[in-house]
Amino acid sequence: MVITYYGAACFKVQSGETVFVFNPPSKNSEFKSPRFQANFVLISKNHKDFNGAENIGSKEESKDVFVINGPGEYEVGGVYIKGIFSSNYGNTIYTVSLEDINLCHLGFIDYKDLTPEIKEEIGETDVLFFPLVENNGDNAGKIITYIGTRIACPFYFKESELKKSLKEFGESSLEKMERLTIKKKDLGAEKTKIVVLTPAI
Repeated sequence: MVITYYGAACFKVQSGETVFVFNPPSKNSEFKSPRFQANFVLISKNHKDFNGAENIGSKEESKDVFVINGPGEYEVGGVYIKGIFSSNYGNTIYTVSLEDINLCHLGFIDYKDLTPEIKEEIGETDVLFFPLVENNGDNAGKIITYIGTRIACPFYFKESELKKSLKEFGESSLEKMERLTIKKKDLGAEKTKIVVLTPAI
């Protein structure tokens, strides 16, 4: 599985021939919108920084891209996707199970909105995508610890905020890279690793 970050809240995940993308920015966003082909587009909220599904082409000529933009449970081609409603700003949290790896994208959410019910719905998480916006920085560590994950990837972050917001995990836990390649066997039981992905756009 290969994970690439495209700025804002947008991540591309590729597993073999299957590609899905979280929250591609629209053409009206101040963030650049990526243009590639995918099987699935998952949109956390109806906002110009999240809802650019029209910019993503289909990997299958005979089918449109499968777009999910709200709560529900879906199983398509061996990929299990769950959308979980959170009360703030009409946000949807997504979990995706693929290659026996559990991914969770929190969308635009604050720590106070992560109720025990939402945590239970999210379940076990191997890779967590979480917002590190300026007014949420103090809660970043709380979010990661509360959800529990082996790898945590921030988005909406500023370089100047990274170390300050994630200091409780220590610099040795912070790793920067262009893309993240993982296999289930590589996900050990050691402490959480913070992976900061360089935007590919």
